[in-house]
Amino acid sequence: MALKYEIVPVTGFQQNCSIIWCDKTNEAALVDPGGDVSKLVAKVNELGVNVVKVLLTHGHLDHVGGTEEIRDAYNVPVIGPEKQDAFWLQALPAQSEMFGFARTEAFDPDQWLEDGDEVTLGESVLKVIHTPGHTPGHVVLFSEEDRMAWVGDVLFNGSIGRTDFPKGDHETLISSIKEKLFPLGNDITFVPGHGPTSTFGIERQQNPYVADNMPIW
Repeated sequence: MALKYEIVPVTGFQQNCSIIWCDKTNEAALVDPGGDVSKLVAKVNELGVNVVKVLLTHGHLDHVGGTEEIRDAYNVPVIGPEKQDAFWLQALPAQSEMFGFARTEAFDPDQWLEDGDEVTLGESVLKVIHTPGHTPGHVVLFSEEDRMAWVGDVLFNGSIGRTDFPKGDHETLISSIKEKLFPLGNDITFVPGHGPTSTFGIERQQNPYVADNMPIW
């Protein structure tokens, strides 16, 4: 396995920020640095990896709140999400006030992502899959070689993302999961934005929202 990862839960929402790195080059990225930046920096130092970019799955505060501080600390580009989430990034001051967080200023990434893009990390490649529903510009980062996916708030162990936020849509989310993620393979391990990891195969069997054979209540 060329791609290694360490999950660091951050903020009061216990959002899974992932530090991911190529074990051949030591190049690393932070996926969804939502906050608690000192905790993230300490883990980076402990791991001894070289942070070269920040990757964002979507624009919600608990996933992006520490982005600017990380960008400044390591002088690295911020990549993602898809441009339809621009309104969420521009609404960060309002999100901060709503959830009682320290004020987070609006920002734009250095690069928006599109479906089909590829992000390199050393010798590892992450494929970008546009997965709207939770937010319109949500993306999933998929390593075909390592059979891993970072899915943000699209899919959880036993649940799915909320769709009651502005521009969320339940049917679109279900379609993203069933038509874009599950075909990647039952063996794919995924890191969700919150809670424990799982596999697509387990969710196809047991997740009450997206299982192949829905239970009759």
